[in-house]
Amino acid sequence: MSMYIFISNEGFTYQPDSESIEPDIENCQVIGFSEGSNPQEAFLGLVRDNEYLKETSFNEIFSLQLNSNRKTYFNLSDLKLTLKKDMNNDAVY
Repeated sequence: MSMYIFISNEGFTYQPDSESIEPDIENCQVIGFSEGSNPQEAFLGLVRDNEYLKETSFNEIFSLQLNSNRKTYFNLSDLKLTLKKDMNNDAVY
Protein backbone atom coordinates (compact mmCIF):
# COMPACT_ATOMS: atom_id res chain seq x y z
CA MET A 1 0.00 0.00 0.00
CA SER A 2 1.18 3.49 -0.80
CA MET A 3 0.31 6.88 0.67
CA TYR A 4 -1.09 9.57 -1.62
CA ILE A 5 -1.77 13.27 -1.23
CA PHE A 6 -4.79 14.67 -3.09
CA ILE A 7 -4.65 18.25 -4.32
CA SER A 8 -6.82 20.65 -6.32
CA ASN A 9 -5.76 23.74 -8.27
CA GLU A 10 -9.27 25.11 -7.76
CA GLY A 11 -8.88 27.70 -5.06
CA PHE A 12 -7.51 30.93 -3.73
CA THR A 13 -6.21 32.00 -0.37
CA TYR A 14 -5.26 35.04 1.68
CA GLN A 15 -1.92 35.77 3.28
CA PRO A 16 -1.85 36.06 7.07
CA ASP A 17 -2.93 39.54 8.20
CA SER A 18 -4.30 40.37 4.73
CA GLU A 19 -6.78 43.22 4.58
CA SER A 20 -7.63 42.66 0.91
CA ILE A 21 -11.16 41.73 -0.10
CA GLU A 22 -9.66 39.92 -3.10
CA PRO A 23 -7.69 36.69 -2.65
CA ASP A 24 -3.94 37.34 -2.55
CA ILE A 25 -2.66 34.09 -4.01
CA GLU A 26 -3.90 31.58 -6.54
CA ASN A 27 -2.76 28.25 -5.20
CA CYS A 28 -3.36 24.57 -4.63
CA GLN A 29 -5.59 23.19 -1.91
CA VAL A 30 -4.71 19.99 -0.09
CA ILE A 31 -7.86 17.88 -0.13
CA GLY A 32 -6.48 15.06 1.98
CA PHE A 33 -4.25 12.01 2.36
CA SER A 34 -5.15 8.39 1.84
CA GLU A 35 -3.56 4.97 1.44
CA GLY A 36 -4.19 2.47 -1.32
CA SER A 37 -2.59 0.00 -3.69
CA ASN A 38 -3.05 2.56 -6.48
CA PRO A 39 -4.24 6.18 -6.79
CA GLN A 40 -7.82 5.18 -7.65
CA GLU A 41 -8.17 2.94 -4.60
CA ALA A 42 -6.69 5.64 -2.38
CA PHE A 43 -9.07 8.26 -3.82
CA LEU A 44 -12.11 6.07 -3.19
CA GLY A 45 -10.88 5.55 0.38
CA LEU A 46 -10.39 9.30 0.82
CA VAL A 47 -13.97 10.02 -0.25
CA ARG A 48 -15.37 7.11 1.79
CA ASP A 49 -13.58 8.35 4.93
CA ASN A 50 -14.44 12.02 4.30
CA GLU A 51 -18.00 12.03 2.95
CA TYR A 52 -18.22 15.82 3.24
CA LEU A 53 -15.99 16.00 0.15
CA LYS A 54 -19.04 15.07 -1.94
CA GLU A 55 -20.64 18.35 -0.84
CA THR A 56 -17.70 20.60 -1.76
CA SER A 57 -17.35 22.46 -5.05
CA PHE A 58 -13.97 20.89 -5.84
CA ASN A 59 -14.04 18.95 -9.09
CA GLU A 60 -10.57 18.39 -10.53
CA ILE A 61 -8.37 16.64 -7.98
CA PHE A 62 -4.99 15.09 -8.67
CA SER A 63 -2.81 12.81 -6.59
CA LEU A 64 0.88 12.47 -5.90
CA GLN A 65 2.33 9.30 -4.45
CA LEU A 66 4.38 9.96 -1.32
CA ASN A 67 7.50 7.88 -0.90
CA SER A 68 8.19 8.96 2.67
CA ASN A 69 6.44 10.32 5.74
CA ARG A 70 9.52 12.38 6.57
CA LYS A 71 8.72 16.08 6.96
CA THR A 72 11.04 18.99 6.30
CA TYR A 73 9.98 22.40 7.55
CA PHE A 74 11.04 25.73 6.09
CA ASN A 75 10.65 29.19 7.54
CA LEU A 76 10.25 31.83 4.85
CA SER A 77 11.05 34.70 7.21
CA ASP A 78 14.47 33.14 7.97
CA LEU A 79 15.17 32.86 4.24
CA LYS A 80 14.21 36.51 3.72
CA LEU A 81 16.68 37.56 6.42
CA THR A 82 19.42 35.40 4.89
CA LEU A 83 18.77 36.77 1.40
CA LYS A 84 18.78 40.34 2.67
CA LYS A 85 22.06 39.76 4.50
CA ASP A 86 23.62 38.01 1.49
CA MET A 87 22.47 40.72 -0.91
CA ASN A 88 24.58 43.16 1.09
CA ASN A 89 27.50 40.79 0.51
CA ASP A 90 26.66 40.28 -3.22
CA ALA A 91 25.90 36.57 -2.79
CA VAL A 92 24.01 34.87 -5.64
CA TYR A 93 21.32 32.14 -5.29
